[in-house]
Amino acid sequence: MPLFGNTFSPKKTPPRKSASLSNLHSLDRSTREVELGLDYGTPTMNLAGQNLKFENGQWIADTGFSAGMDRREAQRLRRRNQQLEEENNLLRLKVDILLDMLSETTAESHLMEKELDELKSVSRRRK
Repeated sequence: MPLFGNTFSPKKTPPRKSASLSNLHSLDRSTREVELGLDYGTPTMNLAGQNLKFENGQWIADTGFSAGMDRREAQRLRRRNQQLEEENNLLRLKVDILLDMLSETTAESHLMEKELDELKSVSRRRK
């Protein structure tokens, strides 16, 4: 028998009222879109003066230029991108080689310092 009575006695929750007072759940999808304004259209954005729209899972250029100009520009940009990637790979390779050379030189200098310290200690013992 507890000293102060039953300390944990949760009250029963009252029954819920109806799930929704709105009748929108009974409407079909097209009516709901009209009522709630869910017809947004295709997403569009403007990047660097070029309009893009999202269709079928991809961003497509929506500009007034002819397709030939866009294609040539895209090919030029792809070539430039390829050149920059190759240059980047070459620079990464050079950095890796320089780091290897630095670590080799550092290891050699540490060995030389160690040998020098040993020679100094041997010469001090002889004196």
